[in-house]
Amino acid sequence: MNLITSLIASNIIASLMFASCASAQSLQEAIQKTINENPEIQSARSERSAVENEIDQARAGYFPTIDLSAGIGWEHSSNTATRSRGNGSVSLGREEASIQLRQMIFDGLATPSEVNRHEARTNARAYTVFGQSEITALNAVEAYINVLRREELLALAKENLSVHIKTYDQIEIRSRRGIGRRADADQSRGRLALAERNTLAEIGNLQDAETTFLRVVGELPTDLEPVISPNDALPETIDIAIEQALANHPTLKSANADIDSAFAQHATAKSPYMPRLDVEAGASHNVDIDGTRGNNEDAFVMLRLRYNLLNGGKDIARRKETSQRINQAKDIRDNTYRQVMESMRLSWVAYKTIESQMNFFKIHRDSSIKSNTAYQKQFNIGQRTLLDLLDSANEMFVAKSAYTSAKYDEIFAKYRILASKGEINKYLHVTLPEEAKPLDSVKNAY
Repeated sequence: MNLITSLIASNIIASLMFASCASAQSLQEAIQKTINENPEIQSARSERSAVENEIDQARAGYFPTIDLSAGIGWEHSSNTATRSRGNGSVSLGREEASIQLRQMIFDGLATPSEVNRHEARTNARAYTVFGQSEITALNAVEAYINVLRREELLALAKENLSVHIKTYDQIEIRSRRGIGRRADADQSRGRLALAERNTLAEIGNLQDAETTFLRVVGELPTDLEPVISPNDALPETIDIAIEQALANHPTLKSANADIDSAFAQHATAKSPYMPRLDVEAGASHNVDIDGTRGNNEDAFVMLRLRYNLLNGGKDIARRKETSQRINQAKDIRDNTYRQVMESMRLSWVAYKTIESQMNFFKIHRDSSIKSNTAYQKQFNIGQRTLLDLLDSANEMFVAKSAYTSAKYDEIFAKYRILASKGEINKYLHVTLPEEAKPLDSVKNAY
């Protein structure tokens, strides 16, 4: 048969592919590769690093600035000095050079507030990297599990096909010997065609699962190891699960860091209400300035205060804006709080639902296997019809497939709970990027 030939060829190709691999691939290895190379995580890492560099930009306000200026050219002067000398106007070559140092003493707390703001923003981006790593890890787990699921379902489909081929050959021999009905052979051939279709469908499903694995992980799956169910990491109750999620979820931590950033921004907006005090020092060397021949040199050291008295209400509007930014950040945090709770509840319900069904799937599978074995024996001695035997074989295939799918659904539901509380990578001992770590220096003084 063409189908059987194609199956054998595909198995040979798959065996050659697997033989080229040094070792089997574990779930932890697949996720580690995903975390290391996933484009979305790399983008989040770059964003976090970019924001961290803004901290140093803000800290620059603590340090002095030095400005150097120099120039040479031509100057035409007509002023009281030139006219008093009877020259009227004078044209001279002009040279100038100066250097000035400014050190901030007090800027209305704008610099420390900006440092705090960018530190909080960096923490928020770090938690974003953390959260994206959790999401990506869960996607990798799902892709990994689906490949295993489809491989096992394909094996069941091939097993079902083998059963139907055996039954068809048996009926065909009886029909040719004249001890079986032609209708039985036709009916068996029809069921065999259905089994062939199911096998081809599962081959396609497996290829789809491998393609998804390639998209998520970055390479095709090769001889995947079985998945260990994370039973030891699951909370005992839904209340404990929600409590852990609210305490550890990176998205909620990111939202809290955004609130810190909004408070710091509000403090920065208050700085224009206060004076600015700087120490300024400088020196200049000028030649032929303002129509006067010769050198003109000076130096100074000043304590200079600047205090804006009116700027059209800009500072008041800025304070109102940043106040609303705080409210916005709090509202986003509150919405995130609800989403985290919802995610954990949905994950918990999905897990408990499939867990409660597993025993029934197992009973159905075991019963269908026993029934099919009995039907086969009874068919051989004429106590069961061919239709009874084929229906029994089909029910056994459906029951085995349902149990297999449910088994992997339960495993994924458990990992989904870990992801809902931000601990899937921790459980699998996956090393996260350095950018996923928050700063230790952020001081929430608001």
